[in-house]
Amino acid sequence: MRKTILRWRANFFTGLLVVMPVVASLAIVLWLFSAVSGVTNSLLFFLPKTLTHAGNGQGQMSWYWSVLALLISFLLVALVGRATRNYVGRQLIRGVDRLMSSVPLLNKIYGTLKQVNEAFTSTQKSSFKQVVLIEYPRKGIHSIGFVTNDEIPEASVRLGQTMVGVFVPTTPNPTSGFLMVVPHDQIIRLDMTVTDAFKYVFSLGSIAPELRAPSVVESRQIPE
Repeated sequence: MRKTILRWRANFFTGLLVVMPVVASLAIVLWLFSAVSGVTNSLLFFLPKTLTHAGNGQGQMSWYWSVLALLISFLLVALVGRATRNYVGRQLIRGVDRLMSSVPLLNKIYGTLKQVNEAFTSTQKSSFKQVVLIEYPRKGIHSIGFVTNDEIPEASVRLGQTMVGVFVPTTPNPTSGFLMVVPHDQIIRLDMTVTDAFKYVFSLGSIAPELRAPSVVESRQIPE
């Protein structure tokens, strides 16, 4: 009996290792679909709820209508992208931009989101393109971080040295974390890719990236 129990326990944990990535992946996809469809479903406002919603219009929108709304949103985004390629489209987009920037309160939110979007999409920005090590939470212990800004002007002037913005993610949820302002000479730049670093954080450190180009990796000592 004991051997049978041990065998089935081993079978369970083996099966769990196989099933967990599949279940977790599906759960994330379903969560993303639910979050996005909460916004895109409004695109079908012109259709009667008795047609699109369960329970004769009293329940939630049926999943296939949500899929249709999502496809429509993709088409609209593609059309906006297409419009930026001609003069009339660019003028319309500039008009919308000026309108959003002139509405009180809304302009603050819109301006901030626009700056964040440009920081992540611009090829000239360094946001989240460089993986580094910093001494945190105490001296002698290092944490993986991502450079968000190569220099913070006011902090650099007040402290008399170049200060770099570094985001240190938490694990296993790398979308939350801490924003650190670190002296430029106290960060260790890694050859690790951003994707590998996120995998490392998400896996609780169990997926350690292989050393890339060891012949060119420099060993730097953090100054006292």
